[in-house]
Amino acid sequence: MEIVCPAGTPAALRAAVKAGAHTVYCGFADETNARNFPGLNFERAEMREGVAFAHAHGAKVLVAINTFPRAGDEALWHQAVADAEASEADAVILADPGLLDYAKHSHPELRLHLSVQAAAANADVINLYAQSFGVKRVVLPRVLSVQEIAAINAEIEVETEVFVFGGLCVMAEGRCSLSSYATGQSPNMNGACSPASHVEYHDVRGVLDARLGGYTIHRVGKDEPAPYPTLCKGCFSAGGKSGHLFEDPVSLNAEHLIPQLQKAGVTALKIEGRQRSRSYVAQVVRNFRAAVDALELGRPMPEGMLAQLSEGQATTAGAYKKTWR
Repeated sequence: MEIVCPAGTPAALRAAVKAGAHTVYCGFADETNARNFPGLNFERAEMREGVAFAHAHGAKVLVAINTFPRAGDEALWHQAVADAEASEADAVILADPGLLDYAKHSHPELRLHLSVQAAAANADVINLYAQSFGVKRVVLPRVLSVQEIAAINAEIEVETEVFVFGGLCVMAEGRCSLSSYATGQSPNMNGACSPASHVEYHDVRGVLDARLGGYTIHRVGKDEPAPYPTLCKGCFSAGGKSGHLFEDPVSLNAEHLIPQLQKAGVTALKIEGRQRSRSYVAQVVRNFRAAVDALELGRPMPEGMLAQLSEGQATTAGAYKKTWR
């Protein structure tokens, strides 16, 4: 199976390729991608250079243009599609139906992948995207069990890509009402969850408050680490309870499910983390490449190597097992 790896910077792209990534996904330094953070992403020249580097080493590059264009500003997203094709990227990852339609008719030679932001979770909607826009691959949302993925693959003719490692979101694939409420900006429109421009830290009588949009998200003691104030992973008091009421700081790790995902017909395994360092990317890529290569050779897969890289050093299989049903 194909290993699809994140690259938030040109350095991370090179690290992923050198570590054995089959494919790298990245985005432009603007609102057209859902990881629009300061210091991340690629200028146009950097994208061309990154694609050339990947191709020279036998890897592919996918450009994520997976936010939803604002009314009146569609030209920014249209230009991103054109620039991705000009950089010789292997495909673009899109979510908005209008943008998919534009890409199909204005750039007919460009390969189209359906973003997880589209939340296409059944065969009917996937076939609709394939027939209407020529989508060749769909990134499945993180709400499906392995059995459901297998059932979908039995009824579609496009490739499927699934997340196997990295951060999780309690919202429907980035459609975050929490971030919108607190800051006026959302991942699927502005490309940033809990944008840095709205983050503040305040010392209140020896206690450090981490705030987002004026709301206190974390409160820690003098010698305790202050986490980044992401709303869904904040600590709150409600109903007589205090703690991570929306989501615990935990990472998805489905490495032990790789053989089952292969049997379910999955084409590609996706790693989340474009905001992560190049050393993190390289280590995760090496481990998943080793697992996939071992599977292909009929050898036992190495497991348990990624615990130290997980958020809070805790992991979950997420919806793949759906133990709550």
